[in-house]
Amino acid sequence: MVALLGLACSPPPPSVASKAGSPEPECPAAPEQAEVLPDTPRPVAAEFEYAPHNFSAKDLIALDRVSDPQVSPDGEKVVYVVRTTDVAGDRGRTGLWMTSVAGGGAPIAVAEDDAADFSPRWSVAGDEIFFLSRRSGSTQIWSVGQNGGAAKQRSDLPVDVTGFILSPDGERIAITADVFPACGDLSCTAGRLAAEEERKSSGMVFDKLFVRHWDQWKVGLRSHLFVAPLAGEGGKIGAAVDLTPGLDADVPSKPFGGVEEVSFSPDGQRLVYAARVAGAGEPWSTNFDLYEVPVGGGDAVNLTADNPAWDTLPVFSPDGKSLAYLAMTRPGFEADRFRIMLRSLPGGETREVAPDWDRSPRGLLFSADGKTLYATADDLGQHPLFAIDVATGAVKQVLGDGYVSSPQLAGAKLIVARDDLRAPADLYSVAAEGGEPTAITSINGDKVGHLKMGETTQFEFAGWKGETVRGWLIKPVDFDPAKTYPLAFLIHGGPQGSFGDHFHYRWNPQVYAGAGYVAVMIDFHGSTGYGQAFTDSISDDWGGKPLEDLKKGMKHIEGAYPFVDTSNACALGASYGGFMINWIAGQWSDGFRCLVNHDGVFDNRMMYYATEELWFSEWEHGGPYWEKVKAHERDNPVNYVDRWKTPMLVIHGSLDYRIPETQGIGAFTALQRRGVPSRLVVFPDENHWVLSPANSLQWHDEVLGWLGTYTAAK
Repeated sequence: MVALLGLACSPPPPSVASKAGSPEPECPAAPEQAEVLPDTPRPVAAEFEYAPHNFSAKDLIALDRVSDPQVSPDGEKVVYVVRTTDVAGDRGRTGLWMTSVAGGGAPIAVAEDDAADFSPRWSVAGDEIFFLSRRSGSTQIWSVGQNGGAAKQRSDLPVDVTGFILSPDGERIAITADVFPACGDLSCTAGRLAAEEERKSSGMVFDKLFVRHWDQWKVGLRSHLFVAPLAGEGGKIGAAVDLTPGLDADVPSKPFGGVEEVSFSPDGQRLVYAARVAGAGEPWSTNFDLYEVPVGGGDAVNLTADNPAWDTLPVFSPDGKSLAYLAMTRPGFEADRFRIMLRSLPGGETREVAPDWDRSPRGLLFSADGKTLYATADDLGQHPLFAIDVATGAVKQVLGDGYVSSPQLAGAKLIVARDDLRAPADLYSVAAEGGEPTAITSINGDKVGHLKMGETTQFEFAGWKGETVRGWLIKPVDFDPAKTYPLAFLIHGGPQGSFGDHFHYRWNPQVYAGAGYVAVMIDFHGSTGYGQAFTDSISDDWGGKPLEDLKKGMKHIEGAYPFVDTSNACALGASYGGFMINWIAGQWSDGFRCLVNHDGVFDNRMMYYATEELWFSEWEHGGPYWEKVKAHERDNPVNYVDRWKTPMLVIHGSLDYRIPETQGIGAFTALQRRGVPSRLVVFPDENHWVLSPANSLQWHDEVLGWLGTYTAAK
């Protein structure tokens, strides 16, 4: 799903700003220059404050993050990744930790190194843990004993390893690495990369798209799938053989695919992988297929050639007689509903499991007996874990409230990561048939106890055409019902996404609650988790139903929560949310005292011609720009710049090739030329997201400073 995320006149000062819904004032001629605001100093991170205090951006950075739990073959232990933040080095550092599935006892450090250890996987015997590390100066495969100890380097490839999985028979390892497809071996790729480093000229030449993708220029490298014997000379893995030689496609897919798109058969003799073999049409194709290849190499067989849409995330049943995977049905639409498909082996008969379940799962996990599939999916502002009966398609919720991810089997239990709007992720165990979860980690227990967070409430109201729309309200820290509070109105991106019951590390409403704001997040038409028809409803209507939902949501907040001062509100959004900020500037210019636009679409025409994944704009607006000019222009913010008047903070990353930085510069130019109070913050080293700890702190400092300027006491 794409992560996409004003100005008739200068507005009145905050003390006399008009309330939402009041008539738009007449606009005098724009002054020569916009208001100049004082520079904001770059923030300096501090150590965590071990005393009760309001949650802040510094706390968001200081919290450790748990991910990638992997249960041992005997089901008794779980190894996982913990990311800590090195503020001084402005980076995250990852290490491997282990604890008992039963819980209790102190976790032990399995592998920690300043160079980063990640992606743990158990050996079949359970006596070793393989993982990726940068200890040698490049990313290679290492291993460590089941209880830690000295780590051993197991691969020494001339290029970085990007991922791996171990075969179920313990004989082989599948590896992914970036190569030049024309090269016959890894050394050739390494040599070409070294030659590029030595080249005096800097020109890049392209004969087809992609020219760049997400945050990288496409210089000809492709991710390929290799297999090597696990036991080679000197304790290293054996020679790696390319199972995708010459393939002009990425396995796994880029920029977000991983080894979950590759699966070994239970006997270890075959691999199934997802790939988009689209040639010159790759930038406007979502036709991923599943291919099967013997581990010894040979011709790959396309298993899903009859489906012109997206097929991915293959998982073999424990007995090897079935292959489950996810599939969309509409070509060119990346936010279509993923359906669960089951292909019998070796016959190839395929059927849909749970065809009436109107949710889009995020991966599949078989039970040990192969009779149940486990999956997580957005659902009414939550992200639960579900159990799907393979034979009947009956769906049961196993674990509900909050955001559940990374399910793993552990005997009669499941191990999952779970978080919610008031708690960062920890690992939990839950009975496979459902029930009360038990926490088995407390990654931030010593920190969370000192953090004061706002209470959360889910609400619903009648949105577009009276249809039910849901949202979340987060009260300020130390809430007093006798007081009124300013509003931070957060708008999610996607646009097919959701701001649900999830502890987010870039858009966390508790940061605003800690600063004294009520935070509101509305899952407008187009959001996920409410059925595919609701998700589809935003396509070719970016500025219609969603804006109506946001307006009606604001009215609902005004009537239902008297402690919210909706006349003292700022709206914030990124990607499509940033588009909506630009759209609000021209369509709802009296609704907010200030706006924050992060990486937002400003001009649909240039967005189409400058973005990388063309299928998105073509689906959302009905086709290429030159064929559907009216559709692209109907909801184009640039056409309403003459109405812009609300102060806007514009933020953009220079490495954002999804929504190029000229979109942000264009919005800022319009604001400045119109004389609207505005500020531009550019991060030269960030992409569509802000990932650096120091940059995240500056981002929050700029945003909260902007909100504070326009929501000061009246």
